[in-house]
Formats: sequence, structure tokens, C-alpha cells
Amino acid sequence: MAERTVQLVLQYDGAAFSGWQRQPSQRTVQGVVEEALERLCAAPVAALGSGRTDAGVHARGQAVGVRVPERWDVQKLRRALNSLLPTDVWVESAVEMRAEFHARYSAIGRKYSYYVGTDAEARSPFRVRYELPFVQPLDRETLDSAAVALQGEHRFRAFAVAGTAPAHDDHRCTVTSAKWDDRPGGLVFAIEANRFLHHMVRFLVGTMLDIATNRRPLSDLSRLLDASDNSEVSAPAPPHALFLDAVRYPRELYLEGV
Repeated sequence: MAERTVQLVLQYDGAAFSGWQRQPSQRTVQGVVEEALERLCAAPVAALGSGRTDAGVHARGQAVGVRVPERWDVQKLRRALNSLLPTDVWVESAVEMRAEFHARYSAIGRKYSYYVGTDAEARSPFRVRYELPFVQPLDRETLDSAAVALQGEHRFRAFAVAGTAPAHDDHRCTVTSAKWDDRPGGLVFAIEANRFLHHMVRFLVGTMLDIATNRRPLSDLSRLLDASDNSEVSAPAPPHALFLDAVRYPRELYLEGV
């Protein structure tokens, strides 16, 4: 049967999911997407994500690769999926890709953002679901310096959960952009890199917040970027304020204009 290779871009609220990856007896994003695809295609269809988001983490731009029967053009597929998916998952777009496209291995960049609320209203039930209330004074200049130190290629072994990467993995990532921006009610940390390790953004945020509140010196950051394990990293920031914003791929993999 002729097939069509499609990239789906998903938005989802991760609060009620046990992460992206399908798990027995657990509600996951991959699970509900594959269930919807199977209903539409009358056969199992694998939904391969650009990476795994942890339980509680949200997405505005999770890229997912699927192969569906050719009769499903991309807009028809998008409409049909959105009619079946639960209200906390939405297909923002669907685009046809070349057959060699792989949602994970073809990616050349991923972007995440982490939201920190610094005003009194950050504890509002309408905000606390998506940002980390943080009432302690933060040294903004130190935060900015910490973000700049992350840019470039580094070994992020200290900022990853031990044992989640293959033994031969050098844990090196190239950070193309990292910065803290002001926003109404607080701050947002935005970071883009060629790859991310398990809990990496959350460990980075937790460590930078400790540095900006004088719990540890700024010099610790460069030391951690050369560390051989994660024994001295700060506790990771909680998952509910983290968003996967976008995944980038080479233009030549697209069959349609982007």
C-alpha cells in the first residue's frame, strides 16, 4: 500500500499525561495520538516524536512523524485527528515530508522555554499551572551571565539524569541560544540547542535560580559544564513550567513550502 510521510506539529497540555512515550496502563501523548491514528487508518500507526517530554511538561511545537495511507492528504488528516483527539492535544499543522524524514534523528534544533513568576499573582490558580512561582529576589545580571555561559558546545553530563543516555554518549550539546527575558509578571528562560538530555533544561533552570539567589557562586556553572557526573548539580526545576516550543529540520526534507 502506498504511504505518505507526514510531520504533525502538536500542542498539548502535559498536566494529565505521564509524559510523551507510550507506557502500559498510563495515559501518554503518544498513546492517545496512536489510538486516534489507528481508528482513522484501521491499522496500527507509529507516532514517532522528536523526543520524549516528561510527565507534566507541555508542548507548543512537538514534531511527530507518521506514515499513513496515501489517501490521507495532510489537511484531511489534520482535521480528522483533531476531531478524535482529547481536548488537551491539538494538531497545529501537518505537512508532507520526504520518505527519509525521521522526527528524532532528522532534527537539527529544538527550542524550549521555562516560565518563572516573580509577582504576587504568580500563585493564582490561573497561572500556577504553567509557571513556577518564585518569591525570592533574583539577581537579574547574574541570571543573564549564567545564560550566556551556556552558549556553545559543552558537555552537559552534570545536567542530565544519570544512566539515561548510552554509555558511549559524550553528553555534548551545542547551545545556539540561551537567554532570560522579561515578561509581564516574571521571566522566561528560552534555550535552543541541537539536542537535549533527560531533564537538562530543568537542571539548568534549577541551578541558575540557585546562583541568582546566592545559594551557589556563578563559577559553579563552568565547573559543572566540565563535570563527569551530576552529583553536584542543583535540584531540577519542576516540570509544569516547561514547554517544548519548536523543532527544526533541514528545508530539503519538506515536500511542501515552509
